[in-house]
Amino acid sequence: MSESKDYRKFYTCPNRDILGDKCGDPDGYVTKNGMWVAVPLAGSKKFVIINNGSIVHTSRNYQSAVSYIKKNSKKR
Repeated sequence: MSESKDYRKFYTCPNRDILGDKCGDPDGYVTKNGMWVAVPLAGSKKFVIINNGSIVHTSRNYQSAVSYIKKNSKKR
């Protein structure tokens, strides 16, 4: 076997997509004053929205959780 100076020629990483540049959803969301929080629900992509210590809503994903918080934080 002839050795190449570039290791990528002879070694292909089977898990090269694990550290891809595609970002996922963060671990949660908290407003600046701390009154509204979106916490991920265990084992799913859903987020539970908490206001003043009580659960007020469950959203399907991170984007809908943030939009719900921004929409309802202006009301109260």
